[in-house]
Amino acid sequence: MSDLKVVPDPKKILIEQFGDKIQIQEFRGELTVVVDADDLLAVAQYCRDFPELDYNYLSDITAVDYYPQEPRFSVNIQLYSLRKGRRLRLRVMWSDGDHDLPSMTALWPSANWFEREVYDMFGIPFNGHPDLRRIMMPEDWDGHPLRKDYPLGYETVQFSFNYDEINQHKPYAKK
Repeated sequence: MSDLKVVPDPKKILIEQFGDKIQIQEFRGELTVVVDADDLLAVAQYCRDFPELDYNYLSDITAVDYYPQEPRFSVNIQLYSLRKGRRLRLRVMWSDGDHDLPSMTALWPSANWFEREVYDMFGIPFNGHPDLRRIMMPEDWDGHPLRKDYPLGYETVQFSFNYDEINQHKPYAKK
């Protein structure tokens, strides 16, 4: 008899539990579970509490803007099992006008800061978050800077060939 322990496959476990409520994507060894916002909290809690999965560490929450595609945003929740050494990504597709995503702070308190950053930079709200406010931009800032439709402001870079032209437009202090 071999002493090798059979490691359960997270894909099989999640498909058995949630069936067609989830989609499994695997690319280059990375496992992604695409889930609707309505089922996100249940899937996340199962991933954390089911002993064979044991995703006990939330390492990141971020978003991607696919403007002008709909649904516009992909919210990605990165989970890690410290005991099993495995990673899992939960992905929720979201657009403006959809109801708020459920907050992960009840399951993983570390989600607090990540959700605030996603809210601040992308404008994606999290329902049930204990303190959902801006974390990087000032409170009176208009808009969300990581959205692809956010207006860009820029200053022309000054080089030796355009020094005089740029220099005359610089806002120097008046004497």
